[in-house]
This record gives sequence, C-alpha cells and structure tokens, in this order.
Amino acid sequence: MGMINTRLKAASGPLLIDWRPEDPEFWARSGKRIAARNLWISIPALLLAFAVWMIWSTVTVRLNAAGFSFSNEQLFLLAALPSISGATLRVFYSFMVPVFGGRRWTALSTASLLIPCLWLGFAVQDPATPYWVFAVIALLCGFGGGNFASSMSNISFFYPKNQQGTALGLNAGLGNLGVSVMQFAVPLAVAGGLFGTFGGEPETLSDGSRLWLQNAGWIWVPFIAVVSITAWFGMNDIADAKASFREQSVIFKRKHNWLMCWLYVATFGSFIGFSAGFAMLSKTQFPDINPLQYAFLGPLVGALSRPLGGWLADKFGGARITLWNYAAMIAGVLAVISFLPGANGAGSFFGFLGSFIALFFFAGIGNGSTFRMIPVIFRNEWAARLRQGVCTQAQAARNASMESAAVIGFSAAIGAFGGFFIPKAFGTSLAMTGSAEGALYVFVAYYLSCIVATWWWYARKGAESPC
Repeated sequence: MGMINTRLKAASGPLLIDWRPEDPEFWARSGKRIAARNLWISIPALLLAFAVWMIWSTVTVRLNAAGFSFSNEQLFLLAALPSISGATLRVFYSFMVPVFGGRRWTALSTASLLIPCLWLGFAVQDPATPYWVFAVIALLCGFGGGNFASSMSNISFFYPKNQQGTALGLNAGLGNLGVSVMQFAVPLAVAGGLFGTFGGEPETLSDGSRLWLQNAGWIWVPFIAVVSITAWFGMNDIADAKASFREQSVIFKRKHNWLMCWLYVATFGSFIGFSAGFAMLSKTQFPDINPLQYAFLGPLVGALSRPLGGWLADKFGGARITLWNYAAMIAGVLAVISFLPGANGAGSFFGFLGSFIALFFFAGIGNGSTFRMIPVIFRNEWAARLRQGVCTQAQAARNASMESAAVIGFSAAIGAFGGFFIPKAFGTSLAMTGSAEGALYVFVAYYLSCIVATWWWYARKGAESPC
C-alpha cells in the first residue's frame, strides 16, 4: 500500500520518482496518462520551435520587397544559416534532458524562441539594417532547431519500447507541422496590421499594396509565452532519466550511433533542407510563380507522413521500410530534375511541385522509420551484453534506454545539418552552372550510399543488427 501511495505521490508532482513504462500494470494504472500529457504539451512546443527555425524560408522571399537589396546567394544563405546553428545546438541539446530534466528544459528552450522573433520584428522595419544583423538573427532562429533533439530525447523516456515508434513519430511529425503552419500563416500575417499601432508601420510596395514583414516574427510571441508556461507547470521530470554528459558520451564510441547519423541526414536532413530551400529555388527556376502559395504543401505532407513511417516501422520493421524509402527518394529527385527548365524547354512548375511533394512524403516516412530503428538497435546490443554476462538485467535496461535516447538526440543534431547543406548546395549549383541539377545529382549519390548501408548492417539476412 505504501508503494502505491509513493507512486501516486510521485506522479502528482513535477518529478517522477518511480517511472517504469515497461511494467504493464504501472503503465495501465498511471504511466500512459502521464506520458500522454507530456507528449501533448511537447508537440505544440516543438511545432513552435520548427516554425521559428524555418521562418527565414519565407522571410527571404519578401525581404527585398520590404526595401532591402540582397543577392540570391545572400538570401539562400539566410535561409540556410538557422539550420547550421540549429544543428550545432542540437549536439548540446541532445544531452540536456538527462542533465536538467525534460520539464525545465522544454519550458526554458521554448521561451528562448522569443529572442529571435522579437528582434526580427524590429530589424525588418528599418531598410538600413545591415546584412550581418539579419545573419545573426537567422543564427538565433537555430534555437528552434536545437529544441528538436531535446524534445525527442525527452519523449523517448516516457514510452515503452514497443510504442516509441508511434510516440516519437507523433511528437516529431506533428512538431514538423510547424514548418507548414509557418509557411501558410506568415504570408497571411504580413498582409495585414495584426497588432494595430503597436505593430509598427507597413512597407508600401511598388504595386501599392502594403507589407507588415515584422509580423513574421511577432505573430509567434504570444503562443511561445503560453506554451512555455504550460510546459513549466504541466510537464514532468523523470528521476531515473538523470545522467551526466560523461555517462551519455559513451555513444561516441558506438558504431551504430554514427551509422544512424548518416542515415538520418538523408531523411530528416532532406525534409528540413527542402523546407528551407524550396521557396527560393522555385522563385529562381519559375520566376512567374508565387512560391509562397505552395511552399507549405511539401512540409505539410512530410510532417503528416512521419507518424505513418513510425507506425509502418513498428509493424514491418524499421530497416525494411527505410531501405525501400531511399529508393523512392531517388525516384523523386530524378522526377524533380526532369521538370526543371533547361535546354529542353521551360520545364513544368506543377510537375516540379508534385515531385517535391513526393520527396517530402518519403522523407517523412524515412524520418519515422529511422528513429524507430534506434531503440531496437540499442536494445539488441545490450541484450547481447546481458547474454554474455557483462551486465545485469537492470543495467542493460537502463543503459539501452539512456544510449538510445542520446543517439536519438545526437542523430537529430547531425541530421539537421542537411537544412544548411541543401539550400547552400542549390545556391552554389545555381551560381556555378545556372542550374540546380548538379546539387540534385549529389543527393541521388548520397541516397544510394544510404541504401547500401541500410542493407548491409540492418536489412539483409544475417545483418549485424537486424531491426
């Protein structure tokens, strides 16, 4: 009776002293309810993080219309900079939850998004604002990118292994919707004076229309404040999830950590890179089209397909889904190339758009399936050590959970670098050759390498770590 009371008391406060999601009785009685509450607070926090992280993919398209005069290469760089800082921050954020606790870190990291949003709103109102200021704000938007690693690591602690694919897919997939929500909402927000006299003066464009570009940053401020407070008072920290950076750093010696980083760059890196670069690429290739009318569609499809990828991986195996997914992504890239304007004609924007939407769909599927592979790989690794007698069952369970959470966070960090390299590759390819084809063929070669790695280590009969 005393144990039950202790559990109930632990579950009623912010710190969960007794947390055993693998225990069916514990999970049914209170664990599932607590995990669900933390997940459904985590999702809007992550959605806002993605919205702020990718905000420059939309702002760059309208920046020159607001009175600035930056080159295409400078604008592509602004779209890419949040990804390089976000990916770098993810390396550190991936270890923060076991050090500080998921509740504290979610609340504080979400609140940090206020800094770039507020600064952006002031900077775009002054046409004399130098490029380096925008570059700094773009780098600060990387706070949103960093949040993904800690968010995924945190949610992995709350769910039993056989439900992590679905839970992580929901957290990431619905969180990824922030990109699409932003790309849909910002063009609407900048078209009107949402904040009255407090929102500043609009820029009058050459056609007589008005543009409140400051709203691209300020529209998120009240939502960030509300979600930060909700996370602080509504989420939980898990006592058993505590671990130092030194304990977690063992993953750097794990071969499968680096393999999964390589594979995840091809899935999430593609999703976030295409999200960052699609609007600017569309504008350069099809100048008569307004890309902001369509830019939100790809990220929307990719975000919604991510939970499906987690579910398919839970049902059929992560390696199998991941392997065939890379083949589909190669087909998608080749389709994009076929619709680009070039020597054979003006191309087809809607064929280009449809091919990119297919790419986003399969990138989302791969995001879910690769993350499903990670806890299975590390559970198998520690089960093998348990059979060898080098650890106890309790040690194997704890270490498998800790290492898989750390790898989920760290691979998310490395994967985010795709958000920098893809738009930068587009910009470089266009500057050097006048076409994006060179960058796209590099992506095909990379996806081929991922097919080989997935098949050899995880999918073939007799693979080292089938998952």
